[in-house]
Amino acid sequence: MTDKINLLFVTFFGVGKIKFAPGTLASLIITLFFYFLITKTDVLKMLAIKDDILLFYIIFLIYSYYAITKTKIYFKSKDPKEIVIDEVCGQAIPLIALIILTNTPESMSDHGIRIWAAERLTINIENYIIISFLLFRFFDILKPFPIKYFDQKYKNSFGILFDDLLAGIFTTVLISIPLIISLS
Repeated sequence: MTDKINLLFVTFFGVGKIKFAPGTLASLIITLFFYFLITKTDVLKMLAIKDDILLFYIIFLIYSYYAITKTKIYFKSKDPKEIVIDEVCGQAIPLIALIILTNTPESMSDHGIRIWAAERLTINIENYIIISFLLFRFFDILKPFPIKYFDQKYKNSFGILFDDLLAGIFTTVLISIPLIISLS
């Protein structure tokens, strides 16, 4: 029973079993999830739960590593394409960073926060989300150094997960430079 749950989890509820571009589809699904979370949630509520989102992500990441370790024996290759939870974890990094980096004064109203953010952000949220998706897929597919090193050197659960985490970190750093400068 536990193996079935872990298999369902690492394939992101069956997305990994899709024949064409399962990693891209998993990245797109988590991107759309964050888009709706960020754009449809009251800004004040979002700021109140950002620590919870970060904690949830850390737990999600730890469980992802555990589930990959427990299920990779069911797949033929050392880095199975069916395992797409690593793409979900990597793609989530720049999206969570958007929530964390837009830290605003706590005393503002929802309307005040929107004005404050609009005056300081050099890129609107939709563009940030689209660019983060495209950059993540770029880094995940082309695997520049050191992503490629970890992908090739570590053919285990760590390698499966870590190369995508690096792609997410690279994406976050690259896309956040203008955001950090504008918030200074």
